[in-house]
Amino acid sequence: MGEDEKGLELGKVWVLDTETKGTGAEMVPLERVHKRSPRRRARPVRAPGPRPRRTSEPAPRGPRRFRVVDVMSGRVLAENADTRTTLDLLKGMRSVVDARVYVWDAETDDWRPLTLGEQKSLWELRGSEGRAGRPTPAPRGTSS
Repeated sequence: MGEDEKGLELGKVWVLDTETKGTGAEMVPLERVHKRSPRRRARPVRAPGPRPRRTSEPAPRGPRRFRVVDVMSGRVLAENADTRTTLDLLKGMRSVVDARVYVWDAETDDWRPLTLGEQKSLWELRGSEGRAGRPTPAPRGTSS
């Protein structure tokens, strides 16, 4: 076999050796990689297997249940309240931070406090009447 001008043997299979110490990998003949002892060889990297498919659909989630606690007094204002009752209770509050709102988490079997973002979303819903048949109040200062 011939050699090119850089001293590399033509016709050999060259591979990237990543087990070198120091600054990085180098190109070496395949024979040199095969001559290494088996204990120095790295284990092959394998892709993870496919994820198992769900055999059944999860059970439908029931209606949300809320607990509302007054921040100033610590008094529970509502326990196991549905969404409509919770929204009606929040209508009487001055600020979103006047109460802590919790939602029942069936997975942990415990009350989970709503994040401030979730509580603000609930707070915004308290003023709008989303049910059919109930008109949304017109802004003040306008005539109907």
